[in-house]
Amino acid sequence: MQILLVEDDDSIAEPLVDGLRRYGIAAHHVATGAAALVAPPGDFVLLDLGLPDIDGIDVCRRLRAAGDVPIIMLTARGDEADRVLGLEIGADDYVAKPFSTRELVARMRAISRRTGVGGRSPAVRLGPLEIDERTRQASLDGVPLALTPKEYQLLCVLAADPGAVVDRRRILETVWEPNFFGHTKTLDFHVATLRRKLGDPRWIENRRGVGFRLTVPE
Repeated sequence: MQILLVEDDDSIAEPLVDGLRRYGIAAHHVATGAAALVAPPGDFVLLDLGLPDIDGIDVCRRLRAAGDVPIIMLTARGDEADRVLGLEIGADDYVAKPFSTRELVARMRAISRRTGVGGRSPAVRLGPLEIDERTRQASLDGVPLALTPKEYQLLCVLAADPGAVVDRRRILETVWEPNFFGHTKTLDFHVATLRRKLGDPRWIENRRGVGFRLTVPE
C-alpha cells in the first residue's frame, strides 16, 4: 500500500513513516497543505489538520473534491466541531494525537475493508506475484505461498518500493525490531527461504554489503 502523509512535525512524521513501513506500508511525506494538493494521493491520505500554510479542513475538502481517496485526519485539536466538520466534508476517520501506529493501521484496514481503498485493490501486484495486505497472504500465479510471518514482512518491505535497494539495517529494524542486535545472518537465512518459496532466486537480488531489492524475473 502507498500512502500520502501530510504532517509538518518531523518528530511525528519520521517515526510514523518508519512504523508504517513495518506493516508493509510505504509513506510519501509532505509538510504543507500546498504540497499535499499536488502530490500523488496514493491509496490513502493521512492528514494533519494543523498545517502551517493551509488549514487541514480546507485541504481535506479540496482532496475530497478531487477524488475518492480515503482520508484519515490526524490532529491534536480537541474541538468536536473540527472533528464533525472534517467528517462531514468527506474524511473517513479521525485519530487524535497521540496515537499508536498499530491503532492507525487497524483503522486503515477497517476503511479498506469497507471501501476497497477508494475503489482500488489493496493488493500489490508484481508480475505473477500478488500480496494482499488485508489477508496478509502472498500468492504466485494464483497459488498461495506458505510464508512465515517474518518472510511475509520481509516480502512486504521489499515490495513497498519494487526495484529499489533496501538497506540491510533498515530491513532488520523493520522486520525484526529497532536497534536490532542479533546475528545479521538471520536476514540472509530468511532471504534464502523466501527465494526458495518464490521458486526463482532472481526475485530477490543481493547487493553485497548494501542490501536487497525485489525484481520480477524476466
